[in-house]
Amino acid sequence: MAEEIQLVVFMLKQDDMVCEYGVPITQVQEIITMTRPTQLPQAPDFVEGIINLRGRIIPIIDLKKRFQMGNSDITSDTRSVVVEVEGQTMGIIVDEVSEVLRLANSDIEPPPAIIGGITAEYLTGVGKIEGRLLILLDMNKILTDKEKADLVGVANAEE
Repeated sequence: MAEEIQLVVFMLKQDDMVCEYGVPITQVQEIITMTRPTQLPQAPDFVEGIINLRGRIIPIIDLKKRFQMGNSDITSDTRSVVVEVEGQTMGIIVDEVSEVLRLANSDIEPPPAIIGGITAEYLTGVGKIEGRLLILLDMNKILTDKEKADLVGVANAEE
């Protein structure tokens, strides 16, 4: 039996284009309904603010802004995927979470240099499943070291 990974699959929509992304389920703590975060002064543009998640203050990042795909429109399908990035818990805003699936390692190709404005440094590969392409994200590389440090400062300042 081939080695496989389990992924949380979500969508980011831009105009008429829908891109599907996958994040290893081991990096996902939970998926929550989007609530309006408390905005913070002088936070990076892609940080929407902070929320109180059962007594823990976590920053909320707009993944579309991070990827320079515009702003997220909050709808009934919008979710915040709570992920662990190098010891820091944060929420990422996505347009819709579609499924959890298993993908064989043999169905993963190395990433091209650039996909839709997202450089390969954020990617672990491109998964092929049933005629679909999933862009596999490396959550540990979504933010620079400085941005990670800034987010730790943001969360700690509000606790």
